[in-house]
Amino acid sequence: MSHFFAYLSRMKFIQRWGLMRNVRQENIQEHSLQAAMIAHSLAVIKNKLFGGMVDPERVLLLAVYHEASEVITGDLATPIKYFNPEIRKAYKDIEKVANERLFSMLPEELKPDYESVFFPVQEDDEHWKLVKAADKICAYLKCIEELKAGNAEFSKAEKAIQRDLAELSRPEVNYFLEQFLHSFYLTLDELN
Repeated sequence: MSHFFAYLSRMKFIQRWGLMRNVRQENIQEHSLQAAMIAHSLAVIKNKLFGGMVDPERVLLLAVYHEASEVITGDLATPIKYFNPEIRKAYKDIEKVANERLFSMLPEELKPDYESVFFPVQEDDEHWKLVKAADKICAYLKCIEELKAGNAEFSKAEKAIQRDLAELSRPEVNYFLEQFLHSFYLTLDELN
């Protein structure tokens, strides 16, 4: 008997943005879906418009599982995670142990199909960059959502993440923001 998917089903209980007051809570399961959709689109945009040679389905898969270790570690707030290099390294080590534990729950015959999802390989470097960019876009969208709801708690984060996105200097990210960002400021009536 494998507990792998039972553990992953608990992603819905891990809340994000734990140090901040949220108008609407967000869990890592719903975040992972949004990140996967955006990461996939970044890969498609990169390939279609900017001469990329990435695998959109691979990017999608990596994004689906990119927060999986948090069912064991919980979500560590970004200001803590990046407070200093020692904490960042320690957290990376904790994530690795959590991924090893999740991976060990898989039946032996399935492990080869999941190994590179939980343990990054060099061939996926560009795919992971797209996942990380999508993750950053999702954080920006969360800030917009909270600010629209009148929660000024996210105003500083919104500005910092906007700077981070600009510093990525990735044409597929810029294209995504130019084409899709404005709609997130609209109400449902305005979208219709």
